[in-house]
Amino acid sequence: MARFTLPRDLYHGKDALEALKGLTGKRAMVCVGGGSMKRFGFLDKVIAYLKEAGMEVELFEGIEPDPSVDTVMRGAEEMQKFQPDWIVAIGGGSPIDAAKAMWIKYEYPEITFEDMCKVFGIPPLRKKARFCAISSTSGTATEVTAFSVITDYKKGIKYPLADFEITPDVAIVDPDLAQTMPKKLVAHTGMDAMTHAIEAYVSTCNCDFTDPLALHAIEMIQRDLIGSYNGDVEKRASMHNAQCLAGMAFSNALLGIVHSMAHKTGAAFADYGAHIIHGAANAMYLPKVIAYNAKDETAAKRYAYIADVMKLGGDTVEEKIQRLIAALRKMNDALNIPQCIRHYGADSYPCEQGFVPEEVFLARLPEIAKNAIADACTGSNPRQPNQEEMEKLLKCCYYDLDVDF
Repeated sequence: MARFTLPRDLYHGKDALEALKGLTGKRAMVCVGGGSMKRFGFLDKVIAYLKEAGMEVELFEGIEPDPSVDTVMRGAEEMQKFQPDWIVAIGGGSPIDAAKAMWIKYEYPEITFEDMCKVFGIPPLRKKARFCAISSTSGTATEVTAFSVITDYKKGIKYPLADFEITPDVAIVDPDLAQTMPKKLVAHTGMDAMTHAIEAYVSTCNCDFTDPLALHAIEMIQRDLIGSYNGDVEKRASMHNAQCLAGMAFSNALLGIVHSMAHKTGAAFADYGAHIIHGAANAMYLPKVIAYNAKDETAAKRYAYIADVMKLGGDTVEEKIQRLIAALRKMNDALNIPQCIRHYGADSYPCEQGFVPEEVFLARLPEIAKNAIADACTGSNPRQPNQEEMEKLLKCCYYDLDVDF
């Protein structure tokens, strides 16, 4: 038996934010990140609509990119004091992911972060509050997923929380919010969405309910991402829908080792002055993982079918996969994303020598590989890498080498 779970209600299209007026409750805690939602007036709208719905509103502001365990614990403490019956998270993946983890801790004050990380092991929620997610970025799709990613900076590791319990009750996908994204964020979140769709389609947990969502998302992202990056307003709105479809697919089909590797490399070199931004990591690693997974016959056929959907041509399965890899690398170039860690600069743009020194990467490689294998996303990957293979794959991602194993 399999399960397919999405938010009960998804409001989309222009002015979808007004759906907040219809929520019923007494108190809403609004969780938000930096200043963009306030600066563009969306936070004020959210507060006004919630008050119009008859609720008392309190803010938890300043949730950082790649939210920390400490931020989650602080937010949960504030929720304990305020006792909201609605948690409303607005912004990119970071504030929504953080608010999901806060929600767990709010409902179960004794739970530890380690317990929260047990895959599909979270106890039943909604005893105190329901959850509404409003996405401003077109990539993570956390507004419709059963996932949250939280960083333990003491360990330098990102941990994915995975459980259908944290799937939001209400998702709001309003294209006006996506127009606020800076260009670099459009690129990274867009390739994150492409990775979600491709990994969901080849996941060992794919099914008839997830495949159409993944394939249509791939078509839309291929058609619209670069135009969105270059400022096309209509394509930007389309991408906001495409990433949500990809999220619906992967929340139920799960992901693979592109995400495992991105989770475990993202904060691994923070002491050298920068993070490998999640979407950029996915974009760099995806072509390598496709080449690795394509040694599995079932996965190879699925990658070839993706190439057919993208109308890339090719006569054989192998040729179609090579064209898919080439198309994704070409998208990275068009979006100013590096092809490998060695060329990933502290500002995320391509450069001759990135911020991760070779000797540091090699010294940390065994631990990163071990952690990637243990990541929650590895179990549904078409091939199960051992320590040696994962280290070789990560080296390919550092040096931009061909994967031939």
